[in-house]
Amino acid sequence: MNIRLLVNGTVIHASLDDSAAARDFFALLPLSLILTDYAGTEKIAYLDTALSTAGSPTGTAANTGDICYYAPWGNLAFFYRDFGYARGLIKLGRLPGDCAWLTDAKDIELVIEKRL
Repeated sequence: MNIRLLVNGTVIHASLDDSAAARDFFALLPLSLILTDYAGTEKIAYLDTALSTAGSPTGTAANTGDICYYAPWGNLAFFYRDFGYARGLIKLGRLPGDCAWLTDAKDIELVIEKRL
């Protein structure tokens, strides 16, 4: 499953994993979100709908560029720094290349669309 992120006039193409959570997320698209910084490690936005955790591990460690879902809080997370194992964290996919656009201290307006 391929997605397109639109941020500050820039288009970023990314891929989602083949998992129940990623398929649920893909079904929600298109989405317009405001990403806010969390812990100097990730940008997050809360989803209105919970994603399936069926078949997902109980948690994972996140790497820079990972797109994840944190099931306990129901938020989407885009990691711009590596993060240790977190119970309830589910990897959805990955951003390509440089993630410097995520490090801006300001909130980020983001549109995520299906790329068919």
